[in-house]
Amino acid sequence: MTGQDWIEKDFYAALGVPKDADDAAIKKAYRKLARQYHPDQNQGDAAAEAKFKEIGEAYAVLSDGEQRKQYDAIRTMAGGGARFQAGGPGAGGGGFEDIFGAMFGGGAPGGAGGGQRVRFQTQGAGGGGFEDILGSMFGGGGGFGGRRAGFRAPERGADLAAETTLPFRTAVEGSTVELTVDGKKVTTRIPAGVNDGQKLRIRGKGRPGTDGGDAGDLVITVHVGPHPLFTLAGRDLRATVPVTFAEAALGAQIEVPTLGGEHVRLKVPAGTPSGRVLRVKGRGVATAKGTGDLLVTVQVAVPQKLSRKAKEALEAFAAESDHEDVRADLAARAAQA
Repeated sequence: MTGQDWIEKDFYAALGVPKDADDAAIKKAYRKLARQYHPDQNQGDAAAEAKFKEIGEAYAVLSDGEQRKQYDAIRTMAGGGARFQAGGPGAGGGGFEDIFGAMFGGGAPGGAGGGQRVRFQTQGAGGGGFEDILGSMFGGGGGFGGRRAGFRAPERGADLAAETTLPFRTAVEGSTVELTVDGKKVTTRIPAGVNDGQKLRIRGKGRPGTDGGDAGDLVITVHVGPHPLFTLAGRDLRATVPVTFAEAALGAQIEVPTLGGEHVRLKVPAGTPSGRVLRVKGRGVATAKGTGDLLVTVQVAVPQKLSRKAKEALEAFAAESDHEDVRADLAARAAQA
């Protein structure tokens, strides 16, 4: 950014704040505009990109107390934005020489002040132009505030990663956890129904941004401990429940436990095969987006030992079922492409 830029550009107008705005008001205005015109929100919009750069330049100067002081002084000397002109024979008043002549006690040639008129060059063959003059005035070394006032775009802070392990019931019900991240303690709410391996993004809890940029996010990977009966599937709970061969074949009403401790009655239709999933509505995880269901997978239990009467009954059943070949289409299915 050149010295002439400081004279010609109204940084207060760029941010939409008055000249007496405090640091908080300037920062608030910048963040609002930066979100509005950020390139990620306006892809392919050249006007928005130019505006984003303009407000970044304005904030870089006005957020720095020393640069803002120098900017205000230079704008005041220049009358709020007039271009300096090197004086010369026949040149009009009110130019660069008049401003600096007044600052250093110089008057017009032959004036009442009796002072020698001070003459400057804005661009000389040997360097030492306008920026060097202002730099020497304000203690700089070839730029404002001791450095070239180059535009530094605001940068978003880096994201941070963390992990936490929750007991199954805590994951179902939700909980507030405290984590140590980057040497700092962070307290955050884990919502009900979080699944094993799920990642949660906590906005603004990462590393702070630079030059007015937003803070990064904290990404938490949640691990859920196992439960002896239940598993999580989104908002649904799953459980595998054994039934007898007679219950599966003839149908039955069975009782199934829930995570809350009470039991619900579940109808097993006649002819239910092993592996069929039956649904108990509203007995899953209660979340802000709704309550899931309990999904019961039926598993036909095969007895390891049979009494004499039970064995005889099964043999009679088998004899009655000999005409049915349950594997009749197996070879045909295997031969399919």
